[in-house]
Amino acid sequence: MDKIIIVGSGFSGSILARKIAEELNRKVLIVERRNHIAGNMFDEYDENGILIQRYGPHFINTNNYAVIRFLLKYSKLFRHDTKLLSFIDGNYVRLPFNFRTMQQLVGDEKSEYLLKKMRSEYVGRDRVPIFELLNNEDESIREYGKLLFEKAYKTYTAKQWGLQPEEIDKSVLERVPMAMNFDERYLNKDFQYLPENGYTELFKNLLEHPNIEVRLNTDALPHIEFDEDNHTIKYDGENVELLVFTGAIDELFNLKYGRLPYRSLDIKYDYFNEEKILPSEIISYPQAIGYTRKTEYKQITQNVPKINKTVVATEYPIEYDPDKNVGNIPYYPVLTENSKVAYEKYFAESKKYGNIFLCGRLAEFKYYNMDICIEHALDKFEKIKQILEV
Repeated sequence: MDKIIIVGSGFSGSILARKIAEELNRKVLIVERRNHIAGNMFDEYDENGILIQRYGPHFINTNNYAVIRFLLKYSKLFRHDTKLLSFIDGNYVRLPFNFRTMQQLVGDEKSEYLLKKMRSEYVGRDRVPIFELLNNEDESIREYGKLLFEKAYKTYTAKQWGLQPEEIDKSVLERVPMAMNFDERYLNKDFQYLPENGYTELFKNLLEHPNIEVRLNTDALPHIEFDEDNHTIKYDGENVELLVFTGAIDELFNLKYGRLPYRSLDIKYDYFNEEKILPSEIISYPQAIGYTRKTEYKQITQNVPKINKTVVATEYPIEYDPDKNVGNIPYYPVLTENSKVAYEKYFAESKKYGNIFLCGRLAEFKYYNMDICIEHALDKFEKIKQILEV
């Protein structure tokens, strides 16, 4: 029983593979359904030398320097403060919504009173979730919160999640709170970076170890067998010491308690014979029909040749369906009261088996940011280490 199987080669699976292989000197087999490593962080250069993140833009934002220290082992990083705009009522406004956004939406004169009220009400606060604005006792703050909610949060949520805001878990809507200042950074994190040569290169270095084997184009699920009598997992008929699963947990258990909801994306690419198209690297479109945001990757790629060529990726959120040609990759768990109850049934099922470890967004059904995902994988390793060293 010395086999260690890791399903999925995103951050969760790859970090755990490297730590187990390097620090415990154990052989690890990574099984990856897709034809590439790096999961949804996968990127590649197009014919114009522009680095395209094929599953949407990902940025490294964290307050924990240990995350940066870990990544620097496998890639050079360059500082990049993520800055976005939102297209509302025909104008580009700052995102996250900050004091400049307020001036843009209500005008300088009306904003004077609001600015004073906000600074007084939220003294010492850097960011404030939209629900706090909506529930504030002051009428002017509530009205401004309602304006933001109606023009941005409500419409964006309906497209992104296929649900109304009241149906989705509150934590999802609080991911991008309003800045109580003129800070233009999308997230107020201390350390903001991108890998110098892209995420795929980082993952190649992360998985470059003699104890790690990677099998691409392989669906692990048909190879996994549950030994209910002994409460263990088998792979290809053989006992395994440890199975780390990072995929969709409902699929691991053959949808025993019904399908959990995940959202996917249909990303379309448009090329232009111009040096630059968008006024910012990423634009949010809460009022547009069908799509949610556009990314111009040239603006976040280092050392791009100076050419009149650029590409814009447009994201159309859709329901995840593994049987369709488009939308067959799960991106985001849809957190509602019902889905969380269903997940707990799957989690309880996993606890019946002593050699399963769940890790990552899909397996744990949580909307982790990238930095939390990395921290979480490092923490999981410490628990796995205790088991493997017994």
